[in-house]
Amino acid sequence: MIVDRAGLWDAETLSDVAAATFPLACPPETARDDIDLFLAQTLSGERFGEYLNDATKTVLKAVADAEIVGYAMLIAGEPTDPAVTAVVTPRPVLEINKMYVLPGHHSTGVSTALMHATLAHAREEGFAGVWLGVNQQNHRAQRFYAKHGFVVVGRKTFSMGREVHDDFVMQLPFS
Repeated sequence: MIVDRAGLWDAETLSDVAAATFPLACPPETARDDIDLFLAQTLSGERFGEYLNDATKTVLKAVADAEIVGYAMLIAGEPTDPAVTAVVTPRPVLEINKMYVLPGHHSTGVSTALMHATLAHAREEGFAGVWLGVNQQNHRAQRFYAKHGFVVVGRKTFSMGREVHDDFVMQLPFS
């Protein structure tokens, strides 16, 4: 398995991986219409093309057997949500905006490899730490992030369609 920076040619495949993985991170009661709208508006191939051309965003892909099996989207810059700005302390800070792995590759080391590559990228780029938002009901993801040293420092909301979800804000300072 290899983790590398994604290129524009990966946009459609990343969108397919997002369509297969994003619903798994949503609370079970989330309306399918809201998930589908989010996928269309935020995780389409066209949107991934935009992300891959945005200098503030880095998309890392995990490849196994010549197939993209997971990805992470990283965003450089100050947090824009006041609830996040109030609790995230490292500066400059990198956001782990998305990190997803296809279900057939859970517990195979893909997510750990993506996390290690993400943290190496953040350090190489001179960030003082990283932060992320994770749904309060996504206990598996919370355990994974805690295992890598992240701690809960606050809460924020995440709007998806008609629904507003409650997220924990987790951070990992490097010093």
